[in-house]
Amino acid sequence: MTLQPEFFDRPVEEVAPELVGCVLRHGDAAGRIVETEAYHEREPACHAYAGLTARTGVLFGRPGAAYVYRSYGTHALLNAVSESEGVGAAVLIRALEPLDGLHLMRKRRRLERPDDLCSGPGKLTQALGIWLDLNGSSLQEGPIELLAPPAGAPRPRLVVGERIGINRAVELPWRFCDADSRHVSRPWPPAMRMRSRRAAA
Repeated sequence: MTLQPEFFDRPVEEVAPELVGCVLRHGDAAGRIVETEAYHEREPACHAYAGLTARTGVLFGRPGAAYVYRSYGTHALLNAVSESEGVGAAVLIRALEPLDGLHLMRKRRRLERPDDLCSGPGKLTQALGIWLDLNGSSLQEGPIELLAPPAGAPRPRLVVGERIGINRAVELPWRFCDADSRHVSRPWPPAMRMRSRRAAA
């Protein structure tokens, strides 16, 4: 079942952890979300902190839209716009566990190991064929879809940590990871690293 705008029309700190375990699909490729980060206009790491501009307009728009932007001139990053229209907030989809279309993902990423295909926000958009032309598109009408977890799927055990890949507002605990997934992007949150070392001992 496709997640409706009402799902996203809530505080972004609530939407981000609840997206972990949901499914992201684009065409014939799909993956289970195992990592997200929340961003809000009130903190300087969010693009909306600068206010309403041509670039950030989608962030202030309807909840449940895709905000896709270029990072470091090369990667496209996918975000789900959250909160009420007029508030700049979104959830960054950081990592997926591949489910469907592994042959497409491997071809696009030129890699074989499933663990490496979608373990980062730029990796997963490349693997699923998501690019900047989908900025502003509806996550209900497609072509990108966010779907509820499959019926009967257990809720993931979450690890909460500080966001990574930024240099402002890094202290906010707005990174949410599936504690049992090896597809989470590196570096893993400290709690996951400690659990992995104990398991290897």
